[in-house]
Amino acid sequence: MPPSNLDKIVVKGARVHNLKNIDIEIPRDSLVVFTGLSGSGKSSLAFDTIYAEGQRRFMETLSSYARQFIGGIERPDVDKIEGLSPSISIEQKTISQNPRSTVGTVTEIYDFIRLLFARCGTQYSPDTGLAVTRQNLEQIVDTIFSLKDKTKITILAPVVKGRKGHYRELFEEIGTQGFTKVRVDGNTMDIKTGLKVERFRIHDIEIVVDRLAINVKSKPRLKDSLETALRHGEGVIIINDGKKDRMFNQNLSDPVTGRSFSEPAPNSFSFNSPYGWCKDCFGLGEKKEVDIEKIILDRNLTINQEAIVPLGKPRNTWIYSIFKGLVEKLGYDFDTPLKKFTSDDIDVIMNGTTERIKYTHLNSLGRLTQYSHKFEGLVNYIKRYNSDTSSEAIRLWAESFMAVTKCKTCGGGRLNIDSLWVKVDEMSIFDITQMSIRECGEFFSKLKLEERKMIVATQIIKEIRSRLDFLLNVGLDYLSLDRSARTLSGGEAQRIRLATQIGSQLTGVLYILDEPSIGLHQRDNIKLINSLKNLRDIGNSVIVVEHDKEMIESSDFIVDLGPGAGEHGGEIVAFGHPSTLNSSSITGEYLSGVRNIEVPQSRERVPEKHCC
Repeated sequence: MPPSNLDKIVVKGARVHNLKNIDIEIPRDSLVVFTGLSGSGKSSLAFDTIYAEGQRRFMETLSSYARQFIGGIERPDVDKIEGLSPSISIEQKTISQNPRSTVGTVTEIYDFIRLLFARCGTQYSPDTGLAVTRQNLEQIVDTIFSLKDKTKITILAPVVKGRKGHYRELFEEIGTQGFTKVRVDGNTMDIKTGLKVERFRIHDIEIVVDRLAINVKSKPRLKDSLETALRHGEGVIIINDGKKDRMFNQNLSDPVTGRSFSEPAPNSFSFNSPYGWCKDCFGLGEKKEVDIEKIILDRNLTINQEAIVPLGKPRNTWIYSIFKGLVEKLGYDFDTPLKKFTSDDIDVIMNGTTERIKYTHLNSLGRLTQYSHKFEGLVNYIKRYNSDTSSEAIRLWAESFMAVTKCKTCGGGRLNIDSLWVKVDEMSIFDITQMSIRECGEFFSKLKLEERKMIVATQIIKEIRSRLDFLLNVGLDYLSLDRSARTLSGGEAQRIRLATQIGSQLTGVLYILDEPSIGLHQRDNIKLINSLKNLRDIGNSVIVVEHDKEMIESSDFIVDLGPGAGEHGGEIVAFGHPSTLNSSSITGEYLSGVRNIEVPQSRERVPEKHCC
């Protein structure tokens, strides 16, 4: 009995590219392989017909307002397609060119690890290496009184940190409690009727509790104000001395230095958030720094011989005039090889000097005039050109003397120093993301925490293990979670998206993949096939464009296109279960053993090539 329309995808009259008005019925909730010669029309049928029509129908469900921003999708050249599910294409292309995208963020594993560290991590002090402890009111008062006498301070109670909203009701409530001022995103303002902030921006809001000068007489008042601030700030206060903020936390502080720490939160471990990222590299883990080796290529040359590449040949320019004055002050001339300059002199040339350099310059009137100026150094000179210019050509020129290096502040960890000192089982979040997927899986399979933390962590660890298993099952055990998505091959990126889709546990979806076995070792092929079968078994239809024999033999249904490529293809040569392919199919002949690619008895020796 033929399957009902709910059990199959029916394609009638497909004529996209070289397809020759073909009709085909494909079973749903099955693993289907489209195979055939390269250029026979497999991708035209899978992606340009079935997937394109699925996307077009999805777009039609959107409002006309939404469609105007997306644009229309042209209907593929096909008479009719029935039984189509929402479709997802997993093609061979890199995931993202964004330097912030990593294997961990793309697969969402990093999001769960951030949550684990925020809820179950232990904060250590970067200063002493000790676990932070609770800080009482007396200790906070003593620390504040260690400031210089008569220092004017403002006591602030943080009530909103890194959240969006207009907060009109909050300002009204603060006003009814007797407070008259708040600090919003660093700016102090009076509380007025109807006060609100921009709704869709992220804000920090603190109540201005008191302003006073530190002295013996102000100690009782300071104590009362701190108690009030701690109550409204839920154990956290900020003291501003006019120059910088100092945070005090009743809950977390270094037992030796008294330094306070914020309560860990998920965004504290996000290198895409200003609350978590390293303030030096802004969460990239690397910086472009001027490379002296690119400025001076050959120290045997002189300045007249263009030894200093950015300056080029000496000429009548301001930079060369002051540079000549600097070289003469150091006791050299432009005919001195750079190898004779001392390391200290080279350092002055690169990083500049605070002394004013006397030099002469031929002005616009053709007269030699004496000036004096501070020399900022070639490194700063190149950095300024790179950051300040609006010219793409000048920026590229400056970048030619720069190299990407690991950020010295965070050591490549992307996060601020406090976040990097939060640990789970003596491991920081950076330590974990540097592990391979296999090592990471072993770590979380053995992870044991104290009873209270384990209650919170159990479900989080389960999600992390599950997603790591999906990556292992598609043969990506060698990748690390901090691996940049930009560096992944097409096959790796495709299998990561496949693992992510399996982890999403969607059902009733049509997945279309483009040769997922490319770049995969044969021993891992069965893991990939099992992952596709898993996707099928939870209630999805899977179409794979593939040449791999093992994948073809493991499928539920085959569509073989051909018989040739280009204009000689575009026809359905055979279809059905792998065991039923007829002899008219080249694929069927190879599967049945009628045709074979014989291993040659002898191989032609390639003559050795010698260089001159």
